[in-house]
Amino acid sequence: MPDDHRPRVFDLDAVRTDGWFERIGEGIGSFQALCEILGERFFAFSIIVGARITALTVDRRNPDLSLVDFVVGVRESDDNLEPQRLTLADFRRRLVGALLVEDDKETAAPARDTEIEVIQLYIGVRYLLLAPLYGYSLRRLAIGGPDGKRIVVLHDGIEETHELDAFRSRIRALVREELERLASGSRSAIDLSKVAEAEVASKNSEWGKVIQLLGSWPAPLAIFLRTPEGQSLSAEARNLISTGLGILGSACVAVGELEQAEEVFRIGIQYAQEGAAAADLFRRLGEALLESERPGEAIGPLRRALAFGGPAAAVMPALARAFLMRKKWVAAYACLQGALEAGVAQSAISPELEDVESALGGPLIGWKELVPPR
Repeated sequence: MPDDHRPRVFDLDAVRTDGWFERIGEGIGSFQALCEILGERFFAFSIIVGARITALTVDRRNPDLSLVDFVVGVRESDDNLEPQRLTLADFRRRLVGALLVEDDKETAAPARDTEIEVIQLYIGVRYLLLAPLYGYSLRRLAIGGPDGKRIVVLHDGIEETHELDAFRSRIRALVREELERLASGSRSAIDLSKVAEAEVASKNSEWGKVIQLLGSWPAPLAIFLRTPEGQSLSAEARNLISTGLGILGSACVAVGELEQAEEVFRIGIQYAQEGAAAADLFRRLGEALLESERPGEAIGPLRRALAFGGPAAAVMPALARAFLMRKKWVAAYACLQGALEAGVAQSAISPELEDVESALGGPLIGWKELVPPR
């Protein structure tokens, strides 16, 4: 006899929406610009609630007062849709409000894996689309049994199980925090006096404090750089901004937010342009890419750091590790020798030296015998 107490388990492969926002972006020419002006997640929210943006009037001095023209509905009925206009701040609040409305209507539970639409409605279509924005990949749905309704997800590569209603509440809380974070950051988005305080916090490894001080910078700075005022900034202001972004990016690396760190460093590089500040940011970017196990991508920024005058003692060990991870043994050996010549202690890079010497073997020994030590 079947066990009525065993939960019914449904695989969610057919309803999982991982990467949906990025795929949509591939077909929208203005995708990146809209992400920078609206905020990436707010642009995704607009798609989820069906708010189609028809025009944007950007206020460069106060981005929150930018005007958003939009319609809500499907393209086929455009003639019957009433255009609406809100400031960017009000538009974001409208989007969050629409996503936070809880459904009162009970939906029927699915009976089979093939009931795709029933499974979608049971979980909630908005949650299927919101979950990937926050790193959740839906795997299985279990209904019945002593645990009731449970959903199994992957989050940052770790499998988690949540009660379904609790998971929906968690997603709604993340959406709400998006607006709260923006509101708190906009009160003093770019205060250059915070850089000195952030430097002290960074030296004390107080990464959370660094993010609290400077975490609101990237989005407005990315927009500001495209304005006449941003283009005419003094060298001193550019250096201070790039220094702050360098500190923020390193804090993101320290707390494991590697994608955010990469974005912050790239914005900082645009402000630094050249010189020691650019060299420092290229080095930090290369190290972040190494941390993400992307050594091939790290090589370019690390070479740029050297080209802009970055200290070999700081850059060469990281560049050597990038070549090592790519199994470019000769290049790695040359970088390690460069590090030693720049004053790096041999003990600091001895594991890398051992790996390279082991990989090169006899040819390296023969070369050393032919070439006198420097």
